[in-house]
Amino acid sequence: MGYVERPRRIVGANGGPAGPASAPGSGRRLIGGQDQVRQPERAIAPGPRTVPHTLYRSRSRRLLDAVRTLDAGLDDQACRALAEWVREEYRSDHGDVPLGFVARCYLGPPYVDHQLNLFHVIVRHFAPAEPMPDPFSAARMLARSGGYAYIEVYGDGLILPVLEDGTVVRP
Repeated sequence: MGYVERPRRIVGANGGPAGPASAPGSGRRLIGGQDQVRQPERAIAPGPRTVPHTLYRSRSRRLLDAVRTLDAGLDDQACRALAEWVREEYRSDHGDVPLGFVARCYLGPPYVDHQLNLFHVIVRHFAPAEPMPDPFSAARMLARSGGYAYIEVYGDGLILPVLEDGTVVRP
């Protein structure tokens, strides 16, 4: 004779059998003496970002050079002016402005990569063991690969690597 599963008995709070209206997982409950069907709760996850097609356009040589110049040790006023020009260039030509960039650093040891924050106009260099703040940390390994001019980091987590010729690599 084979195994036969018998129905399980569900015991209510008072020690007696529980009716179908109060069985856990039944989706039913008594409300005001009436048997009501409870709809399952669903968490609504945000959908993927709709990226404007203009964000995938190649970056101009002027823009590539400007981003490189942000790391060249300019004085504060020149750095702010250049960062404002870069923000406006992204806004007008590409429809969105990144928070900043992550790129390989050529200063030499102990630095391996750097973060360029457009909004606070911060240029910060990082040693290999030093953690990079989020959301920039997600672009760090791409920058260390040396295969990109820089990696754009957006506030919603979008990361777009930019090749030396200005071509944007789609995720």
